[in-house]
Amino acid sequence: MRRRPNPWIAIPSLGLGLLAGFLGWFVTDVSCRQPDGAGGFTTCSGWAALVAIVSFLVVTVGVALVLVLVYRSLGEWREKSSRS
Repeated sequence: MRRRPNPWIAIPSLGLGLLAGFLGWFVTDVSCRQPDGAGGFTTCSGWAALVAIVSFLVVTVGVALVLVLVYRSLGEWREKSSRS
């Protein structure tokens, strides 16, 4: 039996991906901050953006993969329990 794709998997995946991207950007930005001598700070925004994008992609794909496997496993379990 072929199942339809579940669009509800995308919501937690994207939400956790956004959280991971924000945390990656924030931690990288804070760890790169150095005083510039004029009373301000210099940051490495390019590295922070790169870490944020990579964090977002890795976490979004990882969570989506786990959720697809969980939903598939639950579907197979329900199908098997309804036959017996």
